[in-house]
Amino acid sequence: MREFGYQRVLDVSGAVALLDADPDARFLGGGTNLVDLMKTGVERPARLVDVRELPLDRIESTREGALRIGATVTNSDLAAHPEVRRRYPALTQAVLAGASGQLRNMATVGGNLLQRTRCGYFADVTQPCNKRVPGSGCPAIEGEHHNSAILGASDHCVAVHPSDMGVALTAFDAVVSYETADGPGELPLADFYLPVGDTPHLETALPQGALITGVTLPPAPVAAHSRYRKVRERASYAFAIGSVAAALDVEAGVVRDVRLALGAVASRPWRAREAERVLKGAPADARTFEAAADAELAAATPLPHNGYKVTLMRNLMVAVLTELAQETAR
Repeated sequence: MREFGYQRVLDVSGAVALLDADPDARFLGGGTNLVDLMKTGVERPARLVDVRELPLDRIESTREGALRIGATVTNSDLAAHPEVRRRYPALTQAVLAGASGQLRNMATVGGNLLQRTRCGYFADVTQPCNKRVPGSGCPAIEGEHHNSAILGASDHCVAVHPSDMGVALTAFDAVVSYETADGPGELPLADFYLPVGDTPHLETALPQGALITGVTLPPAPVAAHSRYRKVRERASYAFAIGSVAAALDVEAGVVRDVRLALGAVASRPWRAREAERVLKGAPADARTFEAAADAELAAATPLPHNGYKVTLMRNLMVAVLTELAQETAR
C-alpha cells in the first residue's frame, strides 16, 4: 500500500479546501470500500481527509415535506429511522439487503453512492480495465461476465454498479447535495451517474473535489407502498445479480402512479422509465406487468453468459408489481 497522509476535519469548508489544494486526496467516510481498494492498489490517494465527524449525520423533514438525509448518516441509522421506514419502506429494505450489520454500522450514505464496481477485473491490478486504466481494454466482455451489465453498457465497459441503496433512491427521484470550493450545488440522482460510453473511468457528474453533503427525497405518497427485492447467489452478504425497487398506487384496478428502478443490470442504478410509461393508466394485472417488463428489457444487450439476467429481471419485476397490486387491493 502506498504511504498516505491522514487528516480529520470538523467543518465542511475545511474539508473542501483540503481537497481543492490536493487533488490527489480522497474523502474518507466509513472506509468500507475505499480502504479495500487501497489495499489492492486500485486507489492510491496521497492523503485521506476524514469527514466522519462533520455535522452531516441527521435525517430531517423539510417544510416542503421532503426528507433530507445527511451524507455521514450510517446505513444502519438510515434503515432504522422511523420516517424512512414509514414513508420510503423500499429504502429501508434496500439498505438492510446490503452488506452485513457490521459494515452497515460503518458505511455512510455519501460513501454508498460513491462505491465502485465489484467487477473482478477492476479489482485486479494485474488485469486491464478501462474503468481503472482508460484505454487498456475490457476483458470481461470475452471473459467472466455472468454478473455484468445487460442495459446501458458499451464496448468499453460492462461492469455493474453495486449499490442497493442507490436503486431505491433512484426510484424516488432523490437529489444529491454537494459542496465545492466555489459553493454548493445539487444533482438529481438521475443525472449523478454518467453513461458508460467510451469513458467508463468517469463515473459521476460531481465536480472535481466536491464533497457530498446530503441526499433529499422529495415528497412521494406512492413511496409509502413500496418494496425492494434482491436476488443474489447466497442468502446473505452478497452483491445482487438483480434487484428491483418498486412503488405502486392502484385505484379501481388501474395504476395511478408507479416508480420502478433496477439494480445490478447497468453501470448505474437503472430507472425503468419505459416500464413506468406502460404501467401508468393501465390495468394493474399480470398482462400489463409483463408488457411493462418486456418494454423495459427490449433494450437489453446481454453477453453470452449473462443472458439469464433478462429472464430473471422480467420475472422479478412482474413478481414485485403483482405483490404490491395485491396488497393494494386488500
